[in-house]
Amino acid sequence: MNDTAFIALPTEYRRLPTAVADRLREMIIESKLPPGERLNERHLCEWMDVSRTPLREALRLLAHDGLVAVIPNRGAFVAQMSPEAVRQTFEIIGALEALAAGLARRSITDAEVGETAALTFEMQAGHDLPEYYLLNRVVHDAILAASRNAVLDETAHKLDLRIHSLRFRSNLDVGTWNTAIKEHRQMIELLRARDGEGLARLMRAHVAPKTETVLGMLT
Repeated sequence: MNDTAFIALPTEYRRLPTAVADRLREMIIESKLPPGERLNERHLCEWMDVSRTPLREALRLLAHDGLVAVIPNRGAFVAQMSPEAVRQTFEIIGALEALAAGLARRSITDAEVGETAALTFEMQAGHDLPEYYLLNRVVHDAILAASRNAVLDETAHKLDLRIHSLRFRSNLDVGTWNTAIKEHRQMIELLRARDGEGLARLMRAHVAPKTETVLGMLT
């Protein structure tokens, strides 16, 4: 296929693999497709009402993100991580978010702090886990964006994709959820005070209990 033929494809068709990937990513995050599960192409095509071409492209996108493992002659599976890989990934995420917090102290605006505070309040008000998790990610993304470091932001997002489902599952523990809510309130206070060092320490501490909760679930 030449470039002209590709450009001539309908926009809806070119966007379809991304839409399929987004839906599958959501199901993986919410453990509706658990780690290790084989992704049956025929069943998925029937359920999502798509052909195999956009589905396979979607699986390729998810494999690039580390969410799906494609094994020759066996098919595609939801990716699994070893306990050691989980621990190491959470450690790196904690370090990156701590670094972002330190940088955000110097560059975040009052308006951005206000928006983040509003999101945190909305997050605290609900008890629906998917909605809570979505708002939680938006808050963390806002702090990463406020670092004004594009490389840091991109690196953290790519790595975080691999543990989205694990971070989601960690909130199934009520104690972890309540602790996270309290720490998010503290994040806003530290952002308002422009306390970069305090916020960096909190971001590291925020990740630690999630790591242990997830490892407990895996074992």
